[in-house]
Amino acid sequence: MRKVFIILLTIFLPLYLLLKGVEINAFNKKFYLKSYERYRIPEITGKTLRELDGITDEFFKYLKGKSNEEVLKPFFNEKEIVHMEDVNFLFKYGIVLKRISFILSLLTIITIFYYDEVQRVSRGVFYGNFIWWSLILVLFILSSIDFNKYFTYFHRIFFNNDLWLLDPETDLLIQMLPEGFFIDIFKRIVLFFLSMLAIIQMTSYILMKKGKDSGGRIINF
Repeated sequence: MRKVFIILLTIFLPLYLLLKGVEINAFNKKFYLKSYERYRIPEITGKTLRELDGITDEFFKYLKGKSNEEVLKPFFNEKEIVHMEDVNFLFKYGIVLKRISFILSLLTIITIFYYDEVQRVSRGVFYGNFIWWSLILVLFILSSIDFNKYFTYFHRIFFNNDLWLLDPETDLLIQMLPEGFFIDIFKRIVLFFLSMLAIIQMTSYILMKKGKDSGGRIINF
């Protein structure tokens, strides 16, 4: 049973935090507006910052499921809209997976306390999360070397068509969200995730040590 607890927490708690990091950054309005200014999007698109602000609001609503694709038609062409439908599909299933990960993590933590397995499970979680550190750091290093290459791999894995290959000369979506935008948001997600992972490990380490110190004697705080 203990191994099951460790596996569940090592997989689903970090996965929840990773997906939460994606959600937080994907819908961070201030980040988008700063990106528009940084990459001079008003000059490229011929639209004012206020107009870009309004367009951003509309595709936020769409991706959050608060409106349908009709809100996109005044701004994007058919190819862009179909691609956004694919993106919307990923977001929907990402949200479902995030919620499942949260519920499993919460139930596992409650059960661990109920069966008084905190110290042993904390030790497993502490060491098990180094797998996540390794995976994310390797991905970050590879992406830093050639972001476009691995960004292309991402699209080939998660999309079954080539509609994501937009034309920066004619397609507003890629003009608004150039490669630099995705590099920046990827870094923010990685930073958020690694920060949360560090908190998990620090907490696990404290609980692990506290369990050892409490064995057979009173701890003086």
